Amino acid sequence: MFSWLSGLLSNDLAIDLGTANTLAYARGQGIICSEPSVVAVSEHGRERKILAVGTEAKEMVGRTPGAIRAIRPIKDGVIADFEITSAMLTYFINKAHNRKYLVRPRIVICVPPCITSVEKRAVRDSALAAGAREVFLLEEPMAAAIGAGLNVTEPTGNMVIDIGGGTTDVAVISLAGIVTSNSIRVAGDKLDEAIINYVKRKHNLLIGERTAEIIKITIGTCMSRGPVRTMEIKGRDLVAGIPKMIVLSSEEVREALTDPVHQIVEAVLHTLERTPPELAADIVDRGIVLVGGGSLLRDFDQLLREETKLPIVRGDDPFTAVAMGAGKTLESLDLLREVALPVP
Repeated sequence: MFSWLSGLLSNDLAIDLGTANTLAYARGQGIICSEPSVVAVSEHGRERKILAVGTEAKEMVGRTPGAIRAIRPIKDGVIADFEITSAMLTYFINKAHNRKYLVRPRIVICVPPCITSVEKRAVRDSALAAGAREVFLLEEPMAAAIGAGLNVTEPTGNMVIDIGGGTTDVAVISLAGIVTSNSIRVAGDKLDEAIINYVKRKHNLLIGERTAEIIKITIGTCMSRGPVRTMEIKGRDLVAGIPKMIVLSSEEVREALTDPVHQIVEAVLHTLERTPPELAADIVDRGIVLVGGGSLLRDFDQLLREETKLPIVRGDDPFTAVAMGAGKTLESLDLLREVALPVP
């Protein structure tokens, strides 16, 4: 009776548990929360205390004293720290329900296609520990396709590329299932890392993750098109050991991103090679749908168009497509049970 009552009082949630950002969708309300997947923890011996979650914790990255750590519990799309992930999920569930604690929602959580059975159980158990009454796991490309407005239950081929923070997932979908897929651990974080390494190697300047992300968003590009943009960046001089400012150009950022961008393109081409011919014919007609925060890198859609010779359609809101798709399955339990992953 208590379980039935707590379920009646709760809003079912869909959570895009990303390496960089976590988005929460409440049934009947839409996206209610979008915050970084970061938890600030105070450590004294074996005792750990949660200080902040989400945006507040992200502000602490690179600025914490020795006893405080800003942890990203999701690494490469999967759980790296079970306890911290449970605490983060609890925070998002409570926020969705205005911190009412006597609620137990049904939760849909999006995971990458490369997830193992052990990792599936870890995601499910962390959600149950956070207060969920029922947990469904949904592959991110499937959720992205639904969020982009594709009819995934038809016997036609739809190709989706989801570039997140930790993984890039490429999948061909037909009849509510993934026919062929490829998942590589090269995405937004690797792009930031490439910028950090380039600036260190070329300018002897050490910059942080947040600075690299700002550079990527502001002047990052995949192709030499249009006027060259520049940006002033600050960091620590590796030779003199003092703070220093330099001017970085968009051409330099393009050069820095060449290798990870090439790996993503190769993953797309490899998936196309393994696509059955009938579905490949559908993709020629329908094009490839591009979603995920990493897909917003300037001219990335144009680069893919040149490499694949196929139409590239960027989603209306690439950043929220996965969360929106998972949210849509909450409105149709029959569809959710059809597309959800079995959990061992």
